[in-house]
Amino acid sequence: MDTTGDETQAAWAVASRKYEAEYAEHLALARTAELLPAEVDALGELVAGADVVHPMSGHGLDDAALVRLGARSVHGIDYSQAAVSSAQRRADELGLPCRYTRAALPASGLDDECADLVYTGKGALIWLPDLAAFFAEVRRLLRPGGRFYVYEAHPLVPLWAWDPDEIRVRPDRGYFAATHVNDSYPGHGAVERQHTLSQVVMACLRAGFEIELLEEHPEPFWRPSGTDAAAWDGRVPNAFSLLARPC
Repeated sequence: MDTTGDETQAAWAVASRKYEAEYAEHLALARTAELLPAEVDALGELVAGADVVHPMSGHGLDDAALVRLGARSVHGIDYSQAAVSSAQRRADELGLPCRYTRAALPASGLDDECADLVYTGKGALIWLPDLAAFFAEVRRLLRPGGRFYVYEAHPLVPLWAWDPDEIRVRPDRGYFAATHVNDSYPGHGAVERQHTLSQVVMACLRAGFEIELLEEHPEPFWRPSGTDAAAWDGRVPNAFSLLARPC
């Protein structure tokens, strides 16, 4: 019996308490949250007036940023009740047109063709055991002419050691491994899925999408406090972004 999903959800149940414990800090961040420059460049005018669905929405700071860019509404989905509750509380306090639903993807429970944009990433795909099912669900949610966008850690990131002097590959990790146990955040035995870049791209194409943009980025979107790794000096990829539309 595969219990990795149960172990991962249990780990996130523990880790997500930070969303409640750090509520005031996240509320302050939500007031000025912005997407990364590469995200803004890629999404351009697609966000203005859009109904957005955000699978694995986490703390919801990107949702506030999407509203600031002009989104008409954002519907966040996460399987952590703590994340959903705290994000909804922040949105209500700030008067943002955001609502949140607890659900375990790929089944979102949302209506067909309810979104102009499905936005996700920054630590989302690594928790999905079945990319094909997820991309199929994204396609179901999109209206004609809609877009799917993801900004995510590069599949090579699990291999990078955090040595400050030289870029090194961890001896306990491999690019083509199916999974590894997360030892940073959320930790606690959470199991990350390792999808190669080709697996992500092919899953997207097989689900009936046309890829409009695929980029690799040297900067990580998350750096643990007090850590300065050589792998983050711009020589190797640490993130990728993908923009696609249904064919």
